[in-house]
Amino acid sequence: MLTFSAQWIVPISSRPIEQGFVSVDSDGRIRAVGPGTPPHATALGDVAILPALVNAHTHLELSFLKDHVPPSESFNDWVTTLMRVRRSIAVDPHAPEILDDARGAIEQARATGTGLIGDVSNTLATVDLLRQAHMAAHVFFEQTGFNLVDVSAKVRSARATVDTMGVDRDGVRISLAPHAPYSVSPALFAAIRRDVDEHPHPVTTVHLGESAQEVEFVRSGTGPPRVMLEKLGVWTDTWTPPGVSPVAYLSDLGFIDRRTLVVHGVQFTSDDLARIKAIGATLVSCPRSNVYVGAGSPPLESFYDAGVSVAFGTDSLASVADLNVFNELAEARRIAPRVSARRLLESATLVGARSLGFDGDYGSLGPGKRAALVIVQLPQRRVSDVEEYLVGGIEPSVIAWLDGSTPNSQFPTRK
Repeated sequence: MLTFSAQWIVPISSRPIEQGFVSVDSDGRIRAVGPGTPPHATALGDVAILPALVNAHTHLELSFLKDHVPPSESFNDWVTTLMRVRRSIAVDPHAPEILDDARGAIEQARATGTGLIGDVSNTLATVDLLRQAHMAAHVFFEQTGFNLVDVSAKVRSARATVDTMGVDRDGVRISLAPHAPYSVSPALFAAIRRDVDEHPHPVTTVHLGESAQEVEFVRSGTGPPRVMLEKLGVWTDTWTPPGVSPVAYLSDLGFIDRRTLVVHGVQFTSDDLARIKAIGATLVSCPRSNVYVGAGSPPLESFYDAGVSVAFGTDSLASVADLNVFNELAEARRIAPRVSARRLLESATLVGARSLGFDGDYGSLGPGKRAALVIVQLPQRRVSDVEEYLVGGIEPSVIAWLDGSTPNSQFPTRK
């Protein structure tokens, strides 16, 4: 057993410990966490030890679009540009240059303290990359289809693809997920829900309440999403606008449950948040991306005030400068000053791990948890509030991994 002491231990599940220690078994599991400096401990000095961060929503396969899609003041314009640029560049999603960019994104996430990812993929090209990098992840195989004739065939085909990849292997799990209310029919939502419920690790995700245009479309069937569907030739007059909010729509369909990651929520009302709270779903916020794509800043303080479980994601490199979750926390601190640093950190660790179904291993420091330990170098001046310091923006140069064998290893031990 190895023991490490540090100026601060940040367990997440309990208050930070000043001058504390973490002990790790030979099997890469945490044995003990507590105050003091045991005589046999390796002293790491002025650092904070905390659990690996969780990026609960990103699109690694879009990493090749970094700097190709400019920011916009209109979400619909941004999406239209994304689709056009993606088609013009990505002829083959498995092309070496596409995979290299996704691989680089995984490395960037690791270098900035992320140890668990919720990745949305249209191709599953990232599954092998995540496994090769020993990055724990739940990959959501995203499905679209607004006017499908045979929904069952669509889902059967997607499930067959997942089965060939392995539903749960080497720390990477896979399930199906729909894209959004303006790209998925009610029948496809229902079929995906059934498939997810019938298979291991029944976690799914959906983009919801991201833009005002989405809200208009679900309420009245009008606006840019309808125009886009018509231009793509996939509109159908058989779809009747439900006349309610996107949250009420998917809730009434029975799609959202406590195992659903509802992503964005920029347009959620108090009634929407009350529904999400009652259902027990997790709301994943991506505040930097929301601004970049023209959706606006999410009402983050309202999320917490409503008692909703909040996790954080960066979204993809097509709409954010980096995959550093610490930078996402800094933006959250800026737009939600009334939310405590402790709750923000919990969102970026334990809530994210729980929403993805990995909280038995990740998200906090405690006996039995996987020793995926991140160390952050602290300034020479004494840090009196380590939680507030950690949500102020942490750069990669002061982040390292503690794998139970050497205090400066970039990659944690994977047992």
